[in-house]
Amino acid sequence: MVDAEKRLLANALQDADNQHFVLLSESCIPLHNFDYVYSYLMETNISFIDCFEDPGPHGTGRYSERMLPEIEKKDWRKGAQWFSIKRQHAVLILADSLYYTKFKLYCKPGMEGRNCYSDEHYLPTLFHMVDPTGIANWSVTHVDWSEGKWHPKSYKARDVTFKLLKNITSIDETVHVTSDAKKVVQKRPCLWNGSKRPCYLFARKFVPETLDNVMNLLSNFTALFE
Repeated sequence: MVDAEKRLLANALQDADNQHFVLLSESCIPLHNFDYVYSYLMETNISFIDCFEDPGPHGTGRYSERMLPEIEKKDWRKGAQWFSIKRQHAVLILADSLYYTKFKLYCKPGMEGRNCYSDEHYLPTLFHMVDPTGIANWSVTHVDWSEGKWHPKSYKARDVTFKLLKNITSIDETVHVTSDAKKVVQKRPCLWNGSKRPCYLFARKFVPETLDNVMNLLSNFTALFE
């Protein structure tokens, strides 16, 4: 997964005019019009990379001491893979071989009795170590994990309502829950250039059958709120 992300970035970086890079999937939808999204991403000097400390089995429980001395357990971080990054950070990701190699060798499923997934840990850990003030610590892509399953909620056509879009676009703080027995809830305001703002520009997972509803609702929704 990380290799695929690096190949996408390498290709996109060939165009010198590309200054910001957003990773999306086929199940992502925009929550705002183009001008709003462009302004949100381009008028700040940070990248949006989800990053938090999880002391539980799905967080630091995946760390291997074989990553020493380059990566210490105290620096291990977790986050969603859906990044939105500045050009200098895309260049940094491609230039990195030191930390990348550690993850490639020692963070993979079924290793040492633990399942480590690099796409959930590599970028959060890398940027926590090399440029912690250069990232926002949240992803601008909303994902609903409230069902407590291995995969996030998938929205069907019947789920796509004006109320759903309004609720997602009104969220102005991030919520992370640790994977240990304590289930500690970590809440942080989404600060954009020092001011609290709604967190999300995109949302997922929306299945293909939602397309008509999404298109009809978004045209009216963005006209009312932007």
